[in-house]
Amino acid sequence: MCGIIGIVGKNPVNQLLYDGLLVLQHRGQDAAGIVTCDGNSFHMHKNNGLVKDVFHTRHMRNLVGNVGIAHVRYPTAGSSSAAEAQPFYVNSPFGIVLGHNGNLTNSEQLKSEMFRQDLRHINTNSDSEVLLNVLAHEIESTSKNALLNSDMVFDAVAGVHRRCKGAYAVVAMIANFGLLAFRDPHGIRPLVIGKQETDKGTEYIVASESVALDVLGFSMLRDVEPGEAVFIDMDGNLFSRQCASNPKLTSCIFEYVYLARPDSVIDGVSVYQTRLDMGTLLAEKIKREWADKKIDVVIPIPDTSRPSALQLGIALGLDYREGFIKNRYIGRTFIMPGQALRKKSVRQKLNPIGIEFKGKNVLLVDDSIVRGTTSQQIVQMARDAGANKVYFASAAPPVRYPNVYGIDMPSRHELLATNRTDEEICAEIGADALIYQDLDALRESIAKSNPHMTEFDCSCFDGKYVTGDIDAAYLNRIESARSDMNKKQLPPNSTTQLDLNLLSTELVGAE
Repeated sequence: MCGIIGIVGKNPVNQLLYDGLLVLQHRGQDAAGIVTCDGNSFHMHKNNGLVKDVFHTRHMRNLVGNVGIAHVRYPTAGSSSAAEAQPFYVNSPFGIVLGHNGNLTNSEQLKSEMFRQDLRHINTNSDSEVLLNVLAHEIESTSKNALLNSDMVFDAVAGVHRRCKGAYAVVAMIANFGLLAFRDPHGIRPLVIGKQETDKGTEYIVASESVALDVLGFSMLRDVEPGEAVFIDMDGNLFSRQCASNPKLTSCIFEYVYLARPDSVIDGVSVYQTRLDMGTLLAEKIKREWADKKIDVVIPIPDTSRPSALQLGIALGLDYREGFIKNRYIGRTFIMPGQALRKKSVRQKLNPIGIEFKGKNVLLVDDSIVRGTTSQQIVQMARDAGANKVYFASAAPPVRYPNVYGIDMPSRHELLATNRTDEEICAEIGADALIYQDLDALRESIAKSNPHMTEFDCSCFDGKYVTGDIDAAYLNRIESARSDMNKKQLPPNSTTQLDLNLLSTELVGAE
């Protein structure tokens, strides 16, 4: 899970890119980067940290140009080192920078092909650098050293689709030529297009979520279709083409459960409305299965579960109360790279309001239960605050399988629900009763808003991987490679300016 933005403007885009990254900060808190294009020169700054900490005035002044891309990173494949902050750059052909949201499932095979067949060196462990080099090689093959045009770029993306497996929403920039965006043939990770009219002409944006368009003043055009590529040249002319042979929309269902902001619209579906419907459907299950339980109050676990908990309370005719106060200056525990950090942060992040718990039978509602660390501590907090009974409801089904498409659910032994019954999970988190959303109901909550969406990537719930290339050997390999113990920090890199006229890198050096 990462956030990507690309803008082709009529005015400098550095501030727009920065503001857009702030809106997409929830998609990645590990690193941030911006690259702008001014003539034949790329101007880049990236580093580990939150957007507000990575970019200062001195960096923004160097990011000149009316075209640019930006990225916030959440590490899954590779490591959380600053060397793997994005966008990535390759100088041949033409000069290309790329930001990627998702995860390639055949990156090791591609890395070997890059070295042995394409004579390209991959410098990091990031699958995004592999993807960049595959794209660069395909552009080199289709252009044959001729003057580049949009058809050649689309042919290159078709080559990427043939070679790359997994999930990828991509924004890339080709020096002094234009901005390219494309989505994998399954549309697993989201990508939208927007535009705005200025006194100088039309400006275009591509972004991971529609909320970035709203905040920056762009109007939504549409989603990028699965397998589709969109190219916008430096003059602001937009071209698009379907580049996959058998595209099929099977977007990640966890985007609607947790990842996306509630004010976003993904593939024609309001994330907020979906979460309301999750609450309604979960309430129906509670009526069927918990008729004997007396519940006094419904309390959400902030923030993602609020819409579901609110609608659940309304459907059950119960009081809805804010029982936990959140410290806004603590990051999302689910995307923290180390289990030790997750455990430490929960009590720093949430504090209970005693009067909402004392002597009551409370129903805690969360969006999902992944590792269970947070759930266990929150149940204990409710008991410590004086709750009589603590019931727990999850707006999503049990997470039993690793996610291989860009979400950090890498190891089956870290997932609380793997090889456990609901009763065993309930005992593990210390609740008096536990209820999960049914997977069919979760699908229904999305299809209510867009009946054309009939299939999803639900792999973390049902173990069915839509790309068809995942087996036990692959899962064993990623569980080893992505374990928390292997996520080590390396020294941060410095600001760079990439001058394509000289095909060299000038170190500017962060102050």
